[in-house]
Amino acid sequence: MRSDLEAAYRATTYRVFLPDGPLDLRLDRADECLRRWLAATGCRCFAILTACNPGSQPLGNEANAERQAQLECKLLATDYEPFAGENIADDGVWPVEESCFVPNLKPATARALAADFGQSAIVCGESDGVPRLVWV
Repeated sequence: MRSDLEAAYRATTYRVFLPDGPLDLRLDRADECLRRWLAATGCRCFAILTACNPGSQPLGNEANAERQAQLECKLLATDYEPFAGENIADDGVWPVEESCFVPNLKPATARALAADFGQSAIVCGESDGVPRLVWV
């Protein structure tokens, strides 16, 4: 199952809405605009995470929205500034998931949050602007 999940994560665009405009990120592909934004803001790392569809099992829109709001509140309560995002599957079959792009959220902390929300994996990166898959 993990190989199927990995294929699905790799066949996804991770859209993040930064102040300068949206960026469409792909796993293991450097994004120069993201790298410049990270450098300009002094960010050393980032994470993209969602609370939607725990265990890769689809939930309804209302349940996903409530879970995502809880994740965002938890991030804000711990002094992180999440930016909105969307995870968009290439095949269009899996529903678009709301996500958060969180500057300066270290992988260990991001994994712990993701585990709290039943997620299998997250996307993390460093100042080089390369999003990488991290298993929870």
